[in-house]
Parts: sequence; structure tokens; C-alpha cells
Amino acid sequence: MEQTVEQKLEALYELQTIHTKVDKIRQTRGELPMEVADLEDDVAGLETRIQKIKSELDDLEDAIVNRKNMIKESLALIKKYEGQQNNVKNNREFDAIAKEIEIQGLDVQVSEKKIREIQFEITSKTELYENALVALEDRKKDLEGKKAELESITAETQKEEEVLLKEADKAAEKIDDRLKIAYNRLRSNFKNGLAVVTIERDSCSGCFNQIPPQRQSDIRQRKKIIVCEHCGRILVDETMAEEIKGTAV
Repeated sequence: MEQTVEQKLEALYELQTIHTKVDKIRQTRGELPMEVADLEDDVAGLETRIQKIKSELDDLEDAIVNRKNMIKESLALIKKYEGQQNNVKNNREFDAIAKEIEIQGLDVQVSEKKIREIQFEITSKTELYENALVALEDRKKDLEGKKAELESITAETQKEEEVLLKEADKAAEKIDDRLKIAYNRLRSNFKNGLAVVTIERDSCSGCFNQIPPQRQSDIRQRKKIIVCEHCGRILVDETMAEEIKGTAV
């Protein structure tokens, strides 16, 4: 059966009343869900950073081992060349071996310098690593606290919210798709989620702009759906609002 305009308005205001109660419950959680999400992002970011630094430190330790092996090889060659110098037959051979000893000696110096540089880098990165670990523990504690706070608030209101959401689904069934789309769009447009509002003190209770007397009269007749000329919200008269709220109680 086709609904009258009055029935449509009643259904819309009933749905708005239920959604407003849900919104108030969610407001009690405040910024907590966002804070929890931000802290979770921080923890994940720090864990990734710690893993990256750890990997870099491992690579630096490997680089030191490689350089130490290179020094060992160079020293072994120097020892070998020094032994060969005792058996040379002429100055040319002696000079050639001396050159090789010099090259290996320079390689040792380069590796030792490189090791000192790597050790300095390890010291710097270790400090970063330890600071990141401390920061991670702090963030984890903060996250644990915020999660516990959120869970406590959610536990107190969850059952009530679930009941209201079921009521909202039931109320939404009375509204045709076209009006439902308009209602949902209006709700998403306003921070307070108010799509259907009443006349209060001759004004729209959504944006507080004055409603002309003739328009107020049209709203009270409930023969057509009228929206606020300023904010676009659907308007209902105060008597209907009281009747619906009285029924809800």
C-alpha cells in the first residue's frame, strides 16, 4: 500500500531518532578508535624500521668480517713475499716483490680504515636501533592502554548499540529507496548526522535559520516533504517529533 506523506515523514524521523541515539553512543568513544588506529600504525612503522636497522647492522657486521678476512689474506701474502725476498737473484726481482709487499700493506691500511668507518656507523645505527626499541615499547604500552579503554567503553555500550542498529534496520524498511538514498546522503553531509530536523523557535533546528510562517504552516500540514532552504535538511513539525519520541519511550 502506498504510504502517505505523513507516514513517510514519521518513518524518516523515527529512523533519525534511532540513528541519533547510535551517534551519541559512538561519541562516547570520542577519538579513541582513531587514536588506537594511529598507535597501531606507529607500532607497525617502528617494527618495520627496527627490522630494517637490524638488517643493516647485520650487513655491516658481515662487511667487517669480510674486511678482516681481506687483511688476513694480505698479511699472509706479505709474509710469503718477504720469504721470497730472501731468495731473489737480482735487484729487479727484489724491487718487484717489494712493490707487491707495498700494495698488500696499502690494502691492509685501506681495510683497517674501512673497518673503523663501519664500526662508527655500527655505533650510530645501534643507537638508532636502541632508541627505536624504547619508542616501540612506549607505543605498545600506550596502545595497550588505549585498547583497554576503548574495549571498556565498547563493552558498556555494545549491547545497546546492537539493539538500536536492529531497530534502525527495521525502521529503514518503512522507507522507500529514493528517500533512503536522500536521507543517507544528508546524514553523510553533516558532522552531527542530522538529516531530519524539527522546527524550533520558528527556525530549522539543524542550521538555525528562520523558517517563514507560510512554510512552517506547510510543514505542519504534512502534505509534502519540505526541506530547509538553507541547509537542505528534511523538516518535520515539533508535534510529530513529540509524538514519535513519546511512542519510543
